[in-house]
Amino acid sequence: MKLGVYIHIPFCRRKCLYCDFPSSAEDDPFIYESYITALCREIAGRGGILSDCTVDSVYIGGGTPTILSGEQLTTLVNCLKHYCHIERDAEFTVEANPDTVSSDKLAVLRFLGVNRLSIGVQSFDDGVLKAAGRVHSAAAAVEAVTVAKSCGFDHISIDLMYGLPMQSQDSFQADLIAAAKLSIGHISVYGLKVEAGTPFAAMLASENLVLPVEDEEDAMYQMATTFFPEQGYRRYEISNYACPGCECRHNLKYWRYQPYLGLGAAAHSFWQGERFSNTSDYREYIRLLEQRKLPVVQREVPDAMTAMAEYAFLALRTAEGLDYGAFKERFGVDFTARYGAVIAEMTAKGALATENGRIYLTATGMKYGNLVFAAFLPD
Repeated sequence: MKLGVYIHIPFCRRKCLYCDFPSSAEDDPFIYESYITALCREIAGRGGILSDCTVDSVYIGGGTPTILSGEQLTTLVNCLKHYCHIERDAEFTVEANPDTVSSDKLAVLRFLGVNRLSIGVQSFDDGVLKAAGRVHSAAAAVEAVTVAKSCGFDHISIDLMYGLPMQSQDSFQADLIAAAKLSIGHISVYGLKVEAGTPFAAMLASENLVLPVEDEEDAMYQMATTFFPEQGYRRYEISNYACPGCECRHNLKYWRYQPYLGLGAAAHSFWQGERFSNTSDYREYIRLLEQRKLPVVQREVPDAMTAMAEYAFLALRTAEGLDYGAFKERFGVDFTARYGAVIAEMTAKGALATENGRIYLTATGMKYGNLVFAAFLPD
């Protein structure tokens, strides 16, 4: 069986003002070492799953994985390789922030077999970056991509955001142009969501956060959906654009309802129809593994109705959409019979379309995807 592996590194130099990810601005080298030791213990504890599968994608995310030293990254990757077989042509991604990218560290990653880098850029405007709490400059972002290319990374992705404070339609257009000039294969574009518990949420509540108005944010969204296809990028998922052959194979596993194993604090897994997740507290994660206990805090086996709904809205995130035949083969149920009313409603609203045995989101559906997905959830 093919398996994707996700490894979470919850540390970063400074937490961005919008970030609600399970990460911490922890700078204690001892904690890093303890966390890597704990990760290796968890990998060993998952040896049964890992040895039964062939790993065809690895994704080390965060946080900022490249905050770790070359030695720590080497220990982690070598431990993983000890317990599983990683295919020769596997996709192996590591996330990085521009301020933690160096030729020495990237050389280590290349030596370890990492072949794809995902760099958190967010904007090429220094004022916008500062307003978002980013610790790098626009010039550093460009330099990070340049260094990555010089170190032999042919597959590079960057993240952009729209709807940020200090951002205008003109500055976002400049971001799009700057991204295209990098000549990389993959670009992710996300709209800002002010999440509870973040500094932005507190600033918004105290009226100290000025954001683009809704019409401006909508315009930025439309700019990205128009611009990148004109530059040769295909929008293969709601938030992701790629040149042919540069799609993120690991993330496609999530959207195609395929198995993956999550390792590290806050990591989620999907294995043999069961979803389970680890504690999000990295200190608790370390403590449990010091006691030789797996750090799982939640398990769920979705019932048939929930599993079908999950399969549907994950598949519909992608441009290829949902294949009726594949759905029936997996669940033994005809998709149109089960969701006929939803299909009719969303098609009438211009959000869904059908062609050649597939159903997929239209441009309208892509924009209002969450509303479409909610319609598939069981009552």
